Amino acid sequence: MESQIKKIHQQLVSKQITCTALVQEKLDLLKQNTYNSVNSLLDSTALDLAAKVDAKIANNEKIGLLEGIPFGIKDVYMVQGTYTTASSDLLKKYKSPYTATAIQKLLDAGAIPLVKENCDSFGHGSSSENTVFGAVKNAVNPELVAGGSSGGSAVNVAKEYTAFSIGGDTGGSIRQPAGYNNIYGLKPTYGKISRYGLMAYASSTDCVGPLAKSIEDIRIVLNVMSGKDVKDQTSYNSKEINENDILKNNVKTVGYFKNFIESEAIDASVKADFLASIEKIKAAGIEVKELDFFKSDILVSTYYTLAMAETASNLSRLDGTNYGDRIEGENLKDTYSITRSKNFSEESKRRIVGGNQVLSQGFSDEIYLKGLELRDHISANFNKDFSEVDVILSPVTPSAPPKIGDSLKDPHAMYLSDAYTVGFSLGQLPTLTVPQGTVTGLQITAAKNNDELVLKFANFLKETI
Repeated sequence: MESQIKKIHQQLVSKQITCTALVQEKLDLLKQNTYNSVNSLLDSTALDLAAKVDAKIANNEKIGLLEGIPFGIKDVYMVQGTYTTASSDLLKKYKSPYTATAIQKLLDAGAIPLVKENCDSFGHGSSSENTVFGAVKNAVNPELVAGGSSGGSAVNVAKEYTAFSIGGDTGGSIRQPAGYNNIYGLKPTYGKISRYGLMAYASSTDCVGPLAKSIEDIRIVLNVMSGKDVKDQTSYNSKEINENDILKNNVKTVGYFKNFIESEAIDASVKADFLASIEKIKAAGIEVKELDFFKSDILVSTYYTLAMAETASNLSRLDGTNYGDRIEGENLKDTYSITRSKNFSEESKRRIVGGNQVLSQGFSDEIYLKGLELRDHISANFNKDFSEVDVILSPVTPSAPPKIGDSLKDPHAMYLSDAYTVGFSLGQLPTLTVPQGTVTGLQITAAKNNDELVLKFANFLKETI
C-alpha cells in the first residue's frame, strides 16, 4: 500500500538519503512556509535525533519503521522542555514539564518531532483563526481557512512538511481540517489512545489522532499510539491492526443519514457529489440504507452545551496562579479577572461564559442535564443503526471552506460547520475523513472499537469512487 513512512524508511535503510539531510530539508520548508502552520520548531532536538539514526545506519544496525520519520505535533500536547502554548497569550511562555503518553510512544519508536503546530486557541474553533500566531492558511487555496482546530497539523501534512502529524479531535477538529486540506484524518474510538498530556477541552469527547496522506500511514501511527495507559483510566487495550486486515473489504451494508442530505444547510454541490458517491457504492454491489437521525441543529446544540460546560470546568485552573501569564490587579480577585480577560481569546471567553451559564444554578437541570440525556439517546440511536449497517457514510461538512475572516464575523455559522462531525464525537465512535467524494471529503464511521473496519472501507473507497 501507498505509504510515505515506508518510502522514507526504505530510502534511509538503502542509504539513498541521510536522516540529517531529510530533517534539515523539512525544517527549512517549515521555516520558509507562508501558511502560519508553525508555532515553534524543535530543530536542535530533531537534528540530534537524526544524527543518532544516521549513526545506527552507518553501523549497519537495524532501524524500526518509524525511526527517523519526521512528524508534527499540534500545540496542545505536552512535550517535555518545549513551549506548549495552545496558541494562546495565556500560555505563550509555558514549557512542558513532561511528555504526553501518545507522543512518548512515537518518540520511543524513533519518530522525530519537528514542530509544534498552530491551532485554534485551546481547540476552540473550526477554522484555526482563533490563534495568537495568525490564521492558518489552507494548503489548497491560501485565501481559505485551513479548518480547525488542528489546522496547522493538516496543512503541514498536505504540504509534506511532515510525514504525518498528531492532532486532537473533540467535535471534528481532526476530521474537518483533513477534509479542508484533502488528506486523511482519524478520530479513533474514544479511549483507544491515551489522552494523558493532551490539554483538555471537553474530556468526554477529546481524542488523540493522526493526520496523514495515506490510509497505511494512519494505520502505522495508530498502532504505535494505541493501548492502555495507567495515567488515563478511559484508555483500554486493543489489538494491533495488520496491513493485510484492511486490504479485503467485508462491508456489506452502508448507511447514511437522509436528514443530513436533505438539510437546507447543505450546499447543492456537496449534496450532488455525496449522492453520486452513494451510487458508485451501490454499483459495486454494496447495499445502501437511508437512516433516520437527530436533526443536525440538535446535534450541534447538544455538543456545544456539553463541550462548553466541560471546557469551563477544565480551564478554571488557568488563572495565572499555577499556570499562565499572570497580570497583577489591585487584589487577588482582580488579578484573576484581568489575567483571564486579557489572555483568553474572544472565542475561548465565549465558551467559558457559555459553559458556566449552563452549569449555573437554575440552568443546569434545564440545559446541562438535558444535554446529557440527549447524548444517551444519540448513543442508543447509533447502537440501533449499527445493528442494521456495517458503516455510516456522511459528508464531512455541509459546505466548502469559507474565506479567512468570514468565520470570525459569524461564530454561529462556525458552530454549524460542525453539524456533521459532532454526532460521532458524542457517540465516541471511530470516524475517518477520506479525501474523496465531496469538496471536503467523506466521513466513514463504524461502531465502537471497530477502527479496523473504518480503515478497511476507506481502502475500498479509494478504488471505488
